[in-house]
Amino acid sequence: MLIIIHSETNKSNIQQNLGRPEYSYYFVLKEFRPVLERIGQVIEVSNPDELVDRLYFDCLSRGEDCVFLSFSPPHRTPIHYACPTIPVFAWEFSTIPTESWQGESRHDWRVVLQACGRAITHSTFTVNAVRDVMGADYPICAIPAPVWDRFAARGEQLAKRPVVDLVTLNLRGLLIDSRRTDLRPYGPLRLREGTPMSFAGPPEDCQLQLEGVVYTSVFNPYDGRKNWQDMVSAFCTTFRDISDVTLVLKLTHHDIADALTDMLHHLYKNQSYQCRIVLIHGYLADADYEALVQATSYVVNSSYGEGQCLPLMEFMSCGKPAIAPLNTAMADYVSSDNAFIVDFTEELTAWPHDPRAAYRTMRYITDWDSLCLAYRASYDVAKTDEQRYAGMSAEAIRSLQRFCSQASTEQRLRDFFAQPLQARGTLPAPVTVA
Repeated sequence: MLIIIHSETNKSNIQQNLGRPEYSYYFVLKEFRPVLERIGQVIEVSNPDELVDRLYFDCLSRGEDCVFLSFSPPHRTPIHYACPTIPVFAWEFSTIPTESWQGESRHDWRVVLQACGRAITHSTFTVNAVRDVMGADYPICAIPAPVWDRFAARGEQLAKRPVVDLVTLNLRGLLIDSRRTDLRPYGPLRLREGTPMSFAGPPEDCQLQLEGVVYTSVFNPYDGRKNWQDMVSAFCTTFRDISDVTLVLKLTHHDIADALTDMLHHLYKNQSYQCRIVLIHGYLADADYEALVQATSYVVNSSYGEGQCLPLMEFMSCGKPAIAPLNTAMADYVSSDNAFIVDFTEELTAWPHDPRAAYRTMRYITDWDSLCLAYRASYDVAKTDEQRYAGMSAEAIRSLQRFCSQASTEQRLRDFFAQPLQARGTLPAPVTVA
């Protein structure tokens, strides 16, 4: 079997695409590839229009099965190839798009899903959202990126103590420490003093030392779903008078200046606090990423929803308990046994790629008071109940093994590829909006 794979972001353009829409599909493709290679021959293409059907007809001529996996959302998945095409996508909203706009019928995902005849996504939540529209028998499978093996192997070598002894990380990039940064230039205009930091210089080598109870979150600060504002304000409020606690925010984006200015403003307006907030932007080698994981007591997520959330999965695979809401993809692997659960409420919103910003779906708003309570409870466990922390750590590893190990992913993929392709039927005419 030949498996052709493609993501619009690839190893040649990942640096300039970091943080842009759909950039994370490349990381998902990378995690899937070694498992796909156990099932068939894998060829990654950068120009699918030129190569997919050429490879397909070559396979057809010798009686070999061939499939094209498009690691992209349905509205960016081609449907004009002769080669069987399967979109592999993440989604975290209550409904999938069922309208089109700007003359592109693929914005109505039903068109793509019906043309392809099957799909792969990463959570039970998304499977249900698709079947709500496409029918209960639509062949779609929840297969998350198989990150567990790699990170669990790292976790075996790491200390899993809730209170961290001094750990030093080496970083090439930018490091901002709330205890060493003058925040006055980021206050209201009438109160500003001093000169803002310059983010224009080349990356520099720097060191970060962490100890105590450490919370970590990895995210793109321009991604409006991540809700880092509540994460920061609840942290500052909860730990206003506690000095041995740190929140590390590892930021992923190719151009960080505007986001850092906004984040420093939030650090300013949440003053005063004895807790520590650290912002990291830059490259961490594997050894230093492992050191960051080791220096983490808890991984934090306060988002409005997740398609799967690779950083959360990675840290939990290493045995780090979480603070997170129990919704969207996270409901497949987060539980009260491995995390401190944050409450949420539903809120109307728009599909993220809809230029009309028309309210057609729901997102899940973090309850701020509940986030504060989760911070406090987790800190108390770290300081006073090492046995419970160890149990949560072990359950995080077990839960993520069930959810996203290579073995479970391989079995799901084999079962999925073995299913006969659903006959293509007819759909209601797409709703087109100018």
